[in-house]
Amino acid sequence: MSTIDALLDDAGRTFADEAGIELTNEPAPLYRLLVLSTLLSRRVQSKLGTRACRELLDAGMGTPERMRDADWETRVQTLGRANYTGTEQTATALGDGAVLVLDEWGGDLRRMREAADGDAEALAGFLTAFPRLGPVGADIFTREVQAVWPEFRPHLDPKALAGAEKLGLPQDAAKLAERVPGDDLARLAAALVRADRDDDVREDVEEHS
Repeated sequence: MSTIDALLDDAGRTFADEAGIELTNEPAPLYRLLVLSTLLSRRVQSKLGTRACRELLDAGMGTPERMRDADWETRVQTLGRANYTGTEQTATALGDGAVLVLDEWGGDLRRMREAADGDAEALAGFLTAFPRLGPVGADIFTREVQAVWPEFRPHLDPKALAGAEKLGLPQDAAKLAERVPGDDLARLAAALVRADRDDDVREDVEEHS
Protein backbone atom coordinates (compact mmCIF):
# COMPACT_ATOMS: atom_id res chain seq x y z
CA MET A 1 0.00 0.00 0.00
CA SER A 2 1.35 3.44 -0.88
CA THR A 3 1.94 6.10 1.75
CA ILE A 4 -0.96 8.18 0.45
CA ASP A 5 -3.34 5.20 0.38
CA ALA A 6 -2.36 4.33 3.95
CA LEU A 7 -2.78 7.95 4.98
CA LEU A 8 -6.26 8.21 3.47
CA ASP A 9 -7.28 4.93 5.10
CA ASP A 10 -6.01 6.01 8.50
CA ALA A 11 -6.81 9.73 8.64
CA GLY A 12 -8.71 10.68 5.49
CA ARG A 13 -11.80 12.12 7.13
CA THR A 14 -12.52 15.77 6.49
CA PHE A 15 -12.90 18.04 9.49
CA ALA A 16 -16.36 18.97 8.21
CA ASP A 17 -17.39 15.32 8.40
CA GLU A 18 -15.91 15.03 11.88
CA ALA A 19 -18.02 18.03 12.92
CA GLY A 20 -21.20 16.45 11.59
CA ILE A 21 -21.42 18.59 8.46
CA GLU A 22 -22.57 16.83 5.29
CA LEU A 23 -20.88 19.26 2.94
CA THR A 24 -22.74 20.11 -0.24
CA ASN A 25 -22.89 23.23 -2.39
CA GLU A 26 -25.93 24.53 -0.52
CA PRO A 27 -26.25 27.59 1.75
CA ALA A 28 -26.66 25.83 5.12
CA PRO A 29 -23.75 23.35 4.85
CA LEU A 30 -21.45 26.06 3.49
CA TYR A 31 -22.36 28.34 6.39
CA ARG A 32 -21.67 25.50 8.84
CA LEU A 33 -18.24 25.07 7.30
CA LEU A 34 -17.63 28.78 7.85
CA VAL A 35 -18.54 28.36 11.53
CA LEU A 36 -16.22 25.37 11.82
CA SER A 37 -13.39 27.29 10.14
CA THR A 38 -13.86 30.12 12.62
CA LEU A 39 -13.69 27.70 15.54
CA LEU A 40 -10.62 25.89 14.19
CA SER A 41 -8.75 29.09 13.34
CA ARG A 42 -8.02 29.60 17.03
CA ARG A 43 -5.13 27.74 18.64
CA VAL A 44 -7.26 24.89 19.90
CA GLN A 45 -7.14 21.15 19.38
CA SER A 46 -9.11 20.21 16.28
CA LYS A 47 -11.27 17.84 18.34
CA LEU A 48 -12.36 20.76 20.53
CA GLY A 49 -13.25 22.80 17.46
CA THR A 50 -15.22 20.02 15.79
CA ARG A 51 -16.96 19.20 19.08
CA ALA A 52 -17.93 22.85 19.57
CA CYS A 53 -19.31 22.96 16.03
CA ARG A 54 -21.40 19.87 16.71
CA GLU A 55 -22.78 21.47 19.88
CA LEU A 56 -23.78 24.59 17.96
CA LEU A 57 -25.47 22.55 15.24
CA ASP A 58 -27.25 20.36 17.79
CA ALA A 59 -28.49 23.54 19.47
CA GLY A 60 -30.05 24.67 16.18
CA MET A 61 -27.47 27.29 15.18
CA GLY A 62 -26.76 25.84 11.75
CA THR A 63 -27.90 28.79 9.63
CA PRO A 64 -26.87 32.44 9.78
CA GLU A 65 -30.42 33.44 10.74
CA ARG A 66 -30.49 31.02 13.68
CA MET A 67 -26.99 32.02 14.79
CA ARG A 68 -27.88 35.71 14.61
CA ASP A 69 -31.12 35.20 16.52
CA ALA A 70 -29.59 33.08 19.29
CA ASP A 71 -28.78 35.29 22.25
CA TRP A 72 -25.15 35.78 23.21
CA GLU A 73 -25.42 33.84 26.47
CA THR A 74 -26.82 30.81 24.64
CA ARG A 75 -23.86 30.83 22.27
CA VAL A 76 -21.45 31.12 25.20
CA GLN A 77 -23.09 28.25 27.08
CA THR A 78 -23.15 26.06 23.98
CA LEU A 79 -19.44 26.57 23.34
CA GLY A 80 -18.78 25.97 27.01
CA ARG A 81 -20.41 22.55 26.86
CA ALA A 82 -17.70 21.56 24.40
CA ASN A 83 -14.99 22.95 26.72
CA TYR A 84 -14.06 25.40 23.99
CA THR A 85 -11.74 28.18 25.12
CA GLY A 86 -12.36 31.89 24.49
CA THR A 87 -16.10 31.34 24.50
CA GLU A 88 -17.14 34.95 25.06
CA GLN A 89 -15.13 36.46 22.22
CA THR A 90 -16.01 33.58 19.90
CA ALA A 91 -19.71 33.87 20.72
CA THR A 92 -19.57 37.53 19.74
CA ALA A 93 -17.63 36.76 16.56
CA LEU A 94 -20.11 34.09 15.48
CA GLY A 95 -23.03 36.46 15.95
CA ASP A 96 -21.31 39.25 14.05
CA GLY A 97 -20.20 36.81 11.36
CA ALA A 98 -23.75 35.60 10.84
CA VAL A 99 -24.88 39.18 10.32
CA LEU A 100 -22.09 39.66 7.77
CA VAL A 101 -23.16 36.53 5.86
CA LEU A 102 -26.70 37.85 5.70
CA ASP A 103 -25.87 41.47 4.89
CA GLU A 104 -22.95 40.97 2.50
CA TRP A 105 -23.87 37.68 0.84
CA GLY A 106 -27.63 37.46 1.26
CA GLY A 107 -27.20 34.42 3.50
CA ASP A 108 -25.70 32.37 0.67
CA LEU A 109 -21.94 31.82 0.45
CA ARG A 110 -22.31 30.60 -3.11
CA ARG A 111 -22.41 34.31 -3.96
CA MET A 112 -18.97 34.61 -2.40
CA ARG A 113 -17.86 31.73 -4.63
CA GLU A 114 -19.13 33.56 -7.69
CA ALA A 115 -17.40 36.77 -6.62
CA ALA A 116 -14.08 34.97 -6.11
CA ASP A 117 -14.36 33.40 -9.58
CA GLY A 118 -11.83 30.66 -8.90
CA ASP A 119 -9.21 33.01 -7.40
CA ALA A 120 -8.06 31.58 -4.05
CA GLU A 121 -6.54 34.90 -2.99
CA ALA A 122 -9.82 36.70 -3.65
CA LEU A 123 -11.68 34.03 -1.69
CA ALA A 124 -9.23 34.43 1.21
CA GLY A 125 -9.84 38.16 1.16
CA PHE A 126 -13.58 37.67 1.51
CA LEU A 127 -13.14 35.07 4.24
CA THR A 128 -10.75 37.10 6.38
CA ALA A 129 -13.37 39.85 6.56
CA PHE A 130 -15.23 37.62 9.02
CA PRO A 131 -14.49 38.21 12.71
CA ARG A 132 -11.79 35.97 14.20
CA LEU A 133 -11.31 34.18 10.89
CA GLY A 134 -7.79 35.06 9.77
CA PRO A 135 -5.54 33.53 7.11
CA VAL A 136 -5.43 30.20 8.96
CA GLY A 137 -9.23 30.02 9.01
CA ALA A 138 -9.39 30.98 5.34
CA ASP A 139 -7.04 28.10 4.52
CA ILE A 140 -9.17 25.70 6.56
CA PHE A 141 -12.32 26.76 4.72
CA THR A 142 -10.68 26.54 1.30
CA ARG A 143 -9.03 23.17 1.78
CA GLU A 144 -12.37 21.73 2.94
CA VAL A 145 -14.62 23.50 0.42
CA GLN A 146 -12.53 22.24 -2.51
CA ALA A 147 -14.59 19.05 -2.13
CA VAL A 148 -17.58 20.90 -3.61
CA TRP A 149 -15.89 23.94 -5.21
CA PRO A 150 -13.45 22.19 -7.58
CA GLU A 151 -12.14 25.41 -9.10
CA PHE A 152 -10.08 25.91 -5.93
CA ARG A 153 -8.24 22.59 -6.29
CA PRO A 154 -5.62 21.76 -5.32
CA HIS A 155 -5.57 23.65 -2.03
CA LEU A 156 -2.94 22.17 0.26
CA ASP A 157 -1.96 24.83 2.76
CA PRO A 158 1.31 25.09 4.75
CA LYS A 159 0.00 22.80 7.51
CA ALA A 160 -0.88 20.11 4.98
CA LEU A 161 2.49 20.47 3.25
CA ALA A 162 4.23 20.21 6.63
CA GLY A 163 2.51 16.86 7.08
CA ALA A 164 3.67 15.80 3.63
CA GLU A 165 7.26 16.65 4.56
CA LYS A 166 7.09 14.55 7.73
CA LEU A 167 5.87 11.58 5.68
CA GLY A 168 8.53 12.00 3.01
CA LEU A 169 6.00 13.07 0.39
CA PRO A 170 6.46 15.92 -2.13
CA GLN A 171 5.95 19.35 -0.60
CA ASP A 172 4.26 20.58 -3.74
CA ALA A 173 0.48 20.83 -4.04
CA ALA A 174 0.40 20.04 -7.76
CA LYS A 175 2.58 16.94 -7.40
CA LEU A 176 0.51 15.65 -4.48
CA ALA A 177 -2.70 16.32 -6.39
CA GLU A 178 -1.50 14.06 -9.19
CA ARG A 179 -1.59 11.11 -6.80
CA VAL A 180 -5.29 11.20 -5.90
CA PRO A 181 -8.59 11.79 -7.70
CA GLY A 182 -9.75 15.38 -7.43
CA ASP A 183 -12.67 14.41 -5.22
CA ASP A 184 -10.21 13.05 -2.65
CA LEU A 185 -8.17 16.25 -2.30
CA ALA A 186 -10.11 17.59 0.68
CA ARG A 187 -9.67 14.24 2.45
CA LEU A 188 -5.97 14.23 1.61
CA ALA A 189 -5.54 17.77 2.92
CA ALA A 190 -7.22 16.89 6.23
CA ALA A 191 -5.16 13.69 6.54
CA LEU A 192 -1.91 15.57 5.93
CA VAL A 193 -2.82 18.12 8.61
CA ARG A 194 -3.42 15.27 11.05
CA ALA A 195 -0.08 13.74 10.06
CA ASP A 196 1.63 17.03 10.84
CA ARG A 197 0.06 17.23 14.30
CA ASP A 198 -0.11 13.62 15.44
CA ASP A 199 2.83 11.25 15.85
CA ASP A 200 0.43 8.30 16.09
CA VAL A 201 -0.99 9.03 12.65
CA ARG A 202 2.47 9.08 11.12
CA GLU A 203 3.45 5.87 12.88
CA ASP A 204 0.30 4.09 11.67
CA VAL A 205 0.87 5.27 8.10
CA GLU A 206 4.50 4.17 8.14
CA GLU A 207 3.49 0.78 9.55
CA HIS A 208 0.89 0.13 6.85
CA SER A 209 2.67 1.57 3.82
